[in-house]
Amino acid sequence: MPRLVLRAKILPTGTEIDLDNVAKNITTTLKDGITLSKYTKEPLAFGLYFINAEFFLDDKEGQMDSLENSVRSIEGVGEFEVLGVSRASVDAK
Repeated sequence: MPRLVLRAKILPTGTEIDLDNVAKNITTTLKDGITLSKYTKEPLAFGLYFINAEFFLDDKEGQMDSLENSVRSIEGVGEFEVLGVSRASVDAK
């Protein structure tokens, strides 16, 4: 099955949120066929950072909705914004 690479910006609800903990919680709540490939913490403004994440997901109906719902359900997540989607190389897992 073809795989997609989805880049997303995940904003916390406040500056006191531990983004590493949020990323860990994202990893544990993802459904079958979706994986968090990597993430970085990027500065936004006034001491607020966001997670710049890369996910791999199967190219089938409902996967993007499943990803967004999983991420938004995590405590400390304020917003989820898709930055881009592309086809993954054949060795992406």
